[in-house]
Amino acid sequence: MKKGRKNSITDVAGITVGHQTIKNEEFQTGVTAIFPHQGQLFKEKLAAAVHVANGFGKSVGLLQVEELGMLETPILLTNTFAVGTAMNALFRYSINRNKEIGDSAGTVNPLVFECNDGEINNIRGMAITEKDVEIAMQSAKSDFEEGAVGAGTGMRCYQLKGGIGSASRILTFNGKEYTLGCLVLTNYGQLKDLELAGYPIGVDIAEYYKKSAVKEKGSVITILATDIPLSSRQLKRISKRATVGITKTGAFVGSDSGEITLAFSTHQKVPSSSDAVSSYQILNEEHIDELFRAVTDMVNEAVLHSLIKSRATTTKNGQIVHNLQQCLQELQKITLDKKYQEVLDYLQYY
Repeated sequence: MKKGRKNSITDVAGITVGHQTIKNEEFQTGVTAIFPHQGQLFKEKLAAAVHVANGFGKSVGLLQVEELGMLETPILLTNTFAVGTAMNALFRYSINRNKEIGDSAGTVNPLVFECNDGEINNIRGMAITEKDVEIAMQSAKSDFEEGAVGAGTGMRCYQLKGGIGSASRILTFNGKEYTLGCLVLTNYGQLKDLELAGYPIGVDIAEYYKKSAVKEKGSVITILATDIPLSSRQLKRISKRATVGITKTGAFVGSDSGEITLAFSTHQKVPSSSDAVSSYQILNEEHIDELFRAVTDMVNEAVLHSLIKSRATTTKNGQIVHNLQQCLQELQKITLDKKYQEVLDYLQYY
């Protein structure tokens, strides 16, 4: 399918992404901030939906999105023990820009998502501060780095280095082009399950590097964004297909892994106070299969980006977390097996 100009979630006009990365001898962690549009989100809300494929997670704000179908703050990604800090920072950000919050307009619903980076990062040290969250938000722009940055700094994917990945697709309806984008935070999967280009490549990597199987206890957060006119019900439907994308590389969504997707549309802003009856455009359901296909394809690519663009690192216990491409290159060099070059060529496409 046709990709956006940057092949990124920020191909959807108005979206920006920022990171704050903490990487030193003790910590490997961070924060990633996503701004759905550049206006006042609390006053100009967006249609949104949440899908939880497996609910092992500590995210904040999902319940209200599920009930009301609206998004009214930026979106933050971080590690599990920083959720409270990120939530408070998002509260302060919102009330500093909207004097009516907590007074004449009630409260605000912050959206914070997490994965556990404790295998690599000293998560018990709780390194992230509200200032780090502010830095991530202040650095948001349309061009941003993928891989082991921001919230992805300490994450693993299929026991290899994972992190932040993004992709986009272009769809045409009634002669007009629309954009569908995604961003993933990958911290899930067992190496033995990894399949690429039709090969069970994870088994080979596990055997060569003597990596034993681990219990599936990671998570993956998927953010879907589009400028296509969709209702919250339709956004719910496309968010379910993100799970197909994250499992195309072999994962099975384990019991202790949190697979959570948030989807939103920027097509129409919903004012905080409006007429009793409002009219909005929505996509004809006859065309929604095109979105299902795009979401599956795009999320799969974003997962691959998180693996390809993340550099190898060392855990807090001194163990190496390898980069996928480096593993394949070493196996190809040593064994001369053509399948490893085929997989590398497959990844080159992305």
